[in-house]
Amino acid sequence: MLSLALDLALALVAAAGVLSLWRLLRGPSAPDRILALDTLYIDTIALVVLLGMRLDSPLYFEAALLIALLGFVGTVALAKYLLRGDIIE
Repeated sequence: MLSLALDLALALVAAAGVLSLWRLLRGPSAPDRILALDTLYIDTIALVVLLGMRLDSPLYFEAALLIALLGFVGTVALAKYLLRGDIIE
């Protein structure tokens, strides 16, 4: 039962990632694209965690933590660029 639920969750999160990628490429404005990129990071983290559960390997959880850290820094940098026009003052 757990493997079926993990397979279903992997498929649904992958579909959400594809939709986020579509919004990233076709977003009408810069804030929409930044939000889509942030959502894509979250989808990637969910995929890596689900894959780690499916393969029963703790290494994937560390990779998810690194993706979360890089995603947060990237989102903050893009938001700061959008508000001020530059990142480093």
